[in-house]
Amino acid sequence: MEKTRLGTSELEVSKICLGTMTFGEQNSEAEGHSQLDYALERGINFIDTAEMYPVMPRAETTGATERIIGSWLKKSGRRQQVILATKIAGPSQMKWIRNGENNFDRKNIRAAIESSLQRLQTDYVDLYQLHWPSRNVPVFGQLFFDPQRERPCVPIEETLSALKELVDEGKVRHIGVSNESAWGVAEFVRIAEQMGLPRIVSIQNAYHMANRQFEGGVDEACYRSNVGLLAYSPLAFGQLTGKYIENPNANGRLTIFPPNWSPRYLRPRVVEATRRYMKIASDHGMTVTQLALAWCYSRWFIASTIIGATSIEQLKYDIDAYSIRLSDEVVKAVNDVHLEFTNPGM
Repeated sequence: MEKTRLGTSELEVSKICLGTMTFGEQNSEAEGHSQLDYALERGINFIDTAEMYPVMPRAETTGATERIIGSWLKKSGRRQQVILATKIAGPSQMKWIRNGENNFDRKNIRAAIESSLQRLQTDYVDLYQLHWPSRNVPVFGQLFFDPQRERPCVPIEETLSALKELVDEGKVRHIGVSNESAWGVAEFVRIAEQMGLPRIVSIQNAYHMANRQFEGGVDEACYRSNVGLLAYSPLAFGQLTGKYIENPNANGRLTIFPPNWSPRYLRPRVVEATRRYMKIASDHGMTVTQLALAWCYSRWFIASTIIGATSIEQLKYDIDAYSIRLSDEVVKAVNDVHLEFTNPGM
């Protein structure tokens, strides 16, 4: 598996990252361990999780994913072979996380990392990410920035200062952001450089054929600041596999969880765009799943693509797609559909 340096860090991460948000909900502990073993066998050294996982978030299961990874790390003894990333939750309605005080001040960051390290059964994480901004930013299907939704937020300088303590203590090697904007990337980098605070090395944002919003300016901000994109949801919660078009009741996150949890991937224009991509894939001798993954794997601005699976067979199929090379004809066809259906799943 090809590896690349993540941003300005010394971390050499595999071009595919194993996402684990199904561990503890759609996957058992044993199944999670099997996926981890298989991923390493295929050359993947990068594992991503979060304190709030698995999804769909519930008080009863929060933290289970980290615990499953932790039990695997203890059993396998392979901590030094993996680059481990986790995330701290930002402001939300999840009152069961730190009694609803989930923000990026020193108290919360300290409490969150200590709990994550305990669940992961490790002394440090290689990459610690802010799961979404403290400030008002359009995320998770919100289409536009709305000043009317402004809220009190923790200043970036305060957050970076708290994270610096963790870096100095060796509990965190590097830091990153997630679900961020171009302004956010630039501001995090500017403040870090001016104040001598830790510099973000990565951004974890959604990116797939139905949501290429990253290309609207965040790509330039990251390129000029040397911040690597960790692309999540390359299959748009399974919509870009075409399985829901072939069978509306197919088993997956869009059917087993309430529809109001991920409505952006159920929009009619996402479905219609997927039909177009299915035709492109069929015309060129591949599945739409292979097309969607190969698209992400081949984008110059993506440091690593985060894939998730509920079975070893699915995981193998998704990793195998890395060997597919898209022709100029296929790339043009995808871009033509994008011009007609621009970011329907953002």
